Amino acid sequence: MSDDGSANPHWYDDDAGPVVRPYAMTRGRTAGAARHRLDLIALVVPEPHADDAEADQTLSPEHVDIIQLCQEAPQSVAELASSLDLPIGVVRVLIGDLVEDELVHVTRPVPPAELPDESILRDVITGLRAL
Repeated sequence: MSDDGSANPHWYDDDAGPVVRPYAMTRGRTAGAARHRLDLIALVVPEPHADDAEADQTLSPEHVDIIQLCQEAPQSVAELASSLDLPIGVVRVLIGDLVEDELVHVTRPVPPAELPDESILRDVITGLRAL
C-alpha cells in the first residue's frame, strides 16, 4: 500500500518525475559485456561509424547519450557518470555494451608500474642538454 492508503503504489517522484531503477537500464546486469574492468579514468572514445547513434533503434537513450558526450571530446568513465547523473556501475555496464557493439573503444591509463623510471628520464634530459 502507498502512503495515502491506496493499493496502487506508483514509481513516481513529484520533483524528479518517473523513477527508473538503475537495474532497469542494465536489464539486471551488474557487469558489462566487455571482458575488462573499466577504470574511473579510462577514456571512452567513439568509433568513426558511431556518429549516427540516434538512428540505431537497438540503443537505449543512455547509450546514445554516452556516444554523444564522447563525440565532443573523449570522456572518462567518471565524467560520463557525472554528466549522466548515473551510478558508476550502471555507466560501466552501458560502456561495456557499446564496446561489445564496437561503437566506442576504451583507452586505459598506463599502470604506474609501466611508466618509465624518473632516474631514466633525468638521464635522458641530461644527455639531451649535453648535445
